[in-house]
Amino acid sequence: MTDHRDIEQANNWIELSSSALLHNATLFRRLIGRDLAFMAVVKANAYGHGMLPVAKTIEESCADWFGVFTAAEGLALREAGITVPILVLGATSRDQIDCAVEAGLRLSIMSTRGVKDLLDHPSCARVPVHLKLETGTNRQGLVGAQLPQAVSLLAGGGVTIEGAYTHFADIEDTTDHIFAAGQIDRFTALLEQMDVTVPIPHTACTAATILFSDTHFQMVRVGIGLFGLWPSRETQVSAAALERNDLDLRPVMTWKTRIAQIKDVPTGEYVGYGRTFRATRPTRIAVLPVGYADGYDRKLSGGAHTLVRGTRAPVVGRICMNLTMVDVTDVAQARAGDEVVLLGSVGDESVSAEDLARLADTINYEIVTRAAPGSPRILVP
Repeated sequence: MTDHRDIEQANNWIELSSSALLHNATLFRRLIGRDLAFMAVVKANAYGHGMLPVAKTIEESCADWFGVFTAAEGLALREAGITVPILVLGATSRDQIDCAVEAGLRLSIMSTRGVKDLLDHPSCARVPVHLKLETGTNRQGLVGAQLPQAVSLLAGGGVTIEGAYTHFADIEDTTDHIFAAGQIDRFTALLEQMDVTVPIPHTACTAATILFSDTHFQMVRVGIGLFGLWPSRETQVSAAALERNDLDLRPVMTWKTRIAQIKDVPTGEYVGYGRTFRATRPTRIAVLPVGYADGYDRKLSGGAHTLVRGTRAPVVGRICMNLTMVDVTDVAQARAGDEVVLLGSVGDESVSAEDLARLADTINYEIVTRAAPGSPRILVP
């Protein structure tokens, strides 16, 4: 978490609504009930929001588990005082196993190489593992033919198989969930194929958690929804069809910068590289110290809006590496030093991650994950 004083020195920064974060986490907790475990997925710096402030905010009230992608992320949580179980969802290399064991992390096993690496470690019996099973995504995961030997070797080495999980290939991008249903069938068949009882099977991402209770098993893994974002428009449509679209998700992130300079540009003059914008009237340009190096995508050039004093101000010209220009001609009181909202809301006006994703031809996940990676994060009410 960042001190407010650091914000005063920052060109751009992220504000995190603690009330929205707790609200979203509570919604999912109520949705699944108290009998199932709730894993908050905070990989990739909590989808760009800030892993440590997010984890500290929800650990005591909502999260039974945290999910990370790397052992390094898990170690950072432990060093910050997080005590609940942490599952490393990515592969852990041989040279990381010792630190992971000492920190009490749960490790994912997703290949025969992973089995061998773990069994070669003298403390392997101290590591509860979760088997990643291949059911149709064809990224990481043990295929059915590898499973019996993997289970046998792990059991022989005294390793506890605490969980088994899979990942849906096509549950967010469609309203036809036949393929996802087939993955559940394959996952269930693989569980039955194993000679050991797995206490914690889990498959549900945010979309599956919202849409299909038969995906919940013993634990759900909520990522993007925790931050107040729907996984996709298709998920919302599917939720509406199931009368589950009343989930009041509240965006957690507000991305801000400040006006560095105001320039008066005469009629007929150009702004920015490539001369893509030409003033058709006397124009006031606000120069913002943020650009594509900060994750403000170049594809937003000439299409995005910012919020200056609560008024929409369009981006003009090309977004630069470290600078962006916006037209504040119609924001008469705009001054150098004013806060500008790049992503978030002011009063009735808002710029959503979905708005920016459409302009950048991407998804809301990428917008928030790439937002100002080196800039401060601060919790606000």
